[in-house]
Amino acid sequence: MRKRTAAVGGVIALSLMTIPSVAAETVGLEATDYVGISFWIATAAMLATTVFFLVERQNVATKWKTSMSVAALVTGIAWYHYTYMRQHWVDNGSSPIVYRYIDWLLTVPLQIAEFYLILAAIGVASAVMFRNLMVASIVMLVAGFFGETGSWELFGDLSTEVWWVIGMAGWVYIIYEIFKGSINEAAQKASESVQFAFNSMRWIVLVGWAIYPLGYMMGNDMISGFDMDDMNIIYNIADLVNKTAFGMMVWYAATMDTASEEAN
Repeated sequence: MRKRTAAVGGVIALSLMTIPSVAAETVGLEATDYVGISFWIATAAMLATTVFFLVERQNVATKWKTSMSVAALVTGIAWYHYTYMRQHWVDNGSSPIVYRYIDWLLTVPLQIAEFYLILAAIGVASAVMFRNLMVASIVMLVAGFFGETGSWELFGDLSTEVWWVIGMAGWVYIIYEIFKGSINEAAQKASESVQFAFNSMRWIVLVGWAIYPLGYMMGNDMISGFDMDDMNIIYNIADLVNKTAFGMMVWYAATMDTASEEAN
């Protein structure tokens, strides 16, 4: 039965490669176009990890399957958007920020959901903690969008900085909850594998997500000496690290827990 389901998962995963998109178009990339190269690397990595997570989903315990599916959704959605962002870059030398925020508005809440899912698997998660984290992530993203697009100005020329502070407040709240708040307390009751996943994921949120405010400041003249090219490279690196590593930590914990159960 496992072999059959694994085969089905493999077919579904590999079929992603045949989906018509700009990924199939022939484009030119200069060897010195480091922004374009970073788009290509991120696109390939997102597709590869999506296929990997879908295939490996069949090899973990039932309680981990939803988490593996969410990990695949995060990288799969990112891969789809990156095919458009990289093509737009090659064609026009730019990458509209709206593409990134559409992607983040879908994938960041899914990553937040991973915290809830791994704790719900052992019965220590609550709807309140999930709601609070989700609201904070939405505040963080919406504030970032307003600040980078100028679609809702506050205090005139200070709008970019004000929205940056509001977005940072949402991120800081998430950090507090997963390191010191009720979510951290619930995680301490978990098994070794769940605690491993939780600890790894929260350090990614602390260290990996810190790259995004840096990219924001680079692209919005809050740090001198940088421009939009630097911002795009930083954002591509952040997405590559955070989305793939986030899912890999879930996969590793799932395999640890599954192996432990089978051994017993």
